[in-house]
Amino acid sequence: MKTVILIGAQGHMGQAAMTGLKKHNVITASRSGTGCDHTVDITSKASIKALFEKVGPFDAVVNTVGYCEYANFSEMTDEQWDTTIQSKMVGQINLVNVGLNYINDGGSFTLISGILNVKPIPVAIADATTSGAIDTFVQCVAHELPRQVRINVVNPTVLEEAWDVYGEMMPGFQPVPGALVGKAFERSVDGFITGKVIFVDA
Repeated sequence: MKTVILIGAQGHMGQAAMTGLKKHNVITASRSGTGCDHTVDITSKASIKALFEKVGPFDAVVNTVGYCEYANFSEMTDEQWDTTIQSKMVGQINLVNVGLNYINDGGSFTLISGILNVKPIPVAIADATTSGAIDTFVQCVAHELPRQVRINVVNPTVLEEAWDVYGEMMPGFQPVPGALVGKAFERSVDGFITGKVIFVDA
């Protein structure tokens, strides 16, 4: 049994990840802290550090959050770009950067991107761009991590459980059940792969 920190546990993607982590000791966190063990803001290194110090020794970090703004490229404001970049991209990089000081030898990080960087749709340029950046970050930084620490990213399509929220903006996409995405998180945490983009698509 591993000690796994799951960030964004109450969201649709967090619940999907949880289905693949059932055999582990899962410690939950989110920005609001509602229904979770801890509160954390991944855009703040101080907040991340405080979380890791409260938890103590752990074997894995699984992140399922990354807030994105949606608008046509010509209408995206600097603030919208900054919000998305700081959360979906820099926030996840922060987790790894700070987490390396706390994670156990042989531990793992699992980040989240999204299918829109390979299957673009209207108004999702910021989501697609930052998802692509995280996919690239993981593939590259895996070569630099010390102490046999691994890192992967789950790149899922839309969840069946979230189709009522995102379905209208994703015509022609086939949603997948959360339990299938949970298998991708399980593979990342319990397997031996590193530097991989784990696609979950229909």
